[in-house]
Amino acid sequence: MGNSRIGIMGTGSFVPERILSNFDLERILETNDDWVYKRTGIKERRIAEPDINTSDLAKEASLRAMEMAGISAKDLDLIILATITPDTCCPSGANWLEAKLGAQRAVSFDVTAACCGFIFGLSVAEQYLKAGTFKNALVVASEIMSRCQDWTDRENCILWGDGAGAVVLQSFDGSLENQSLLGQRREMSEILSIHIHTDGANGKNLLMPGGGSKTTPICYESVDKKFHTLKMIKANESVRVAVKRFSEAAEEAASENGIHLSDAKWIIPHQANLRIIQQVAKRLDIPFEKVYLTIEKYGNISSATIPIALDEAVRNGSIQKRDLIILTGFGGGLTWASSLIRW
Repeated sequence: MGNSRIGIMGTGSFVPERILSNFDLERILETNDDWVYKRTGIKERRIAEPDINTSDLAKEASLRAMEMAGISAKDLDLIILATITPDTCCPSGANWLEAKLGAQRAVSFDVTAACCGFIFGLSVAEQYLKAGTFKNALVVASEIMSRCQDWTDRENCILWGDGAGAVVLQSFDGSLENQSLLGQRREMSEILSIHIHTDGANGKNLLMPGGGSKTTPICYESVDKKFHTLKMIKANESVRVAVKRFSEAAEEAASENGIHLSDAKWIIPHQANLRIIQQVAKRLDIPFEKVYLTIEKYGNISSATIPIALDEAVRNGSIQKRDLIILTGFGGGLTWASSLIRW
């Protein structure tokens, strides 16, 4: 299987119906729509209902991706769920998803890489598919970020929303015959490269302190100290690092494949903050019109922003056959990653 290549056979996404607008936030925070929008580029975000779990959002996105790919759950060999908000720590969120899909022959597990989780999930799946261990893989990123927020922290809680995105991947040997066969089911899109990086020494700048073995078990004290909510330390420094790593990742995807950034039809970044994305575009010296955005209506959904944007762009026709697409992200860990796709 040394010559195996990886095709994207289907994309899917799902966001909850409930909308939490900036005007809604005015009722619970000392803020207003203008203040939030100017600092983040966000107008509204989606919020999951209390009885909905991360795996429920992931299931809906997965079903849509599988429908586009023309496969069913019984065809799946591998399910990877990228999330920092799983239903439970044990079993994994992917285990819950596997059960809900009825994918009885699939192996399932979670990948935790914060906002870069989807691209890290692609990288893990790529290795299994290229090795020939599995044939069909489902990579999903799903988050309910609204449940790990301090809703009195107006600097942070305004950023986040809930949702899920998914892709179905399939290995092929690169022959014209196989490409033709794949094309009968769906026009094949190929992952040309994936690049992942981490900087564990600076991971403390974006973290959720509670829930792990480092702190005491969940108790009244840990809840009172808000250990179980996401915290951003040294926000200004984090923004500078994010812009640098975001940009480096995009440049790496282009240079490793011998193309210029201008050759890409779209740059699809993690939707962290509009100001960050604007600075990335400026640093890369690309027209801002090349950057695909969903942040205004969905906010920051951590690992799920990239696959949600990718699916939207595919379904609304923004992405056409043979387009080159660069995915790029930065997140807690610290993590940064990119991928180049030929659609």
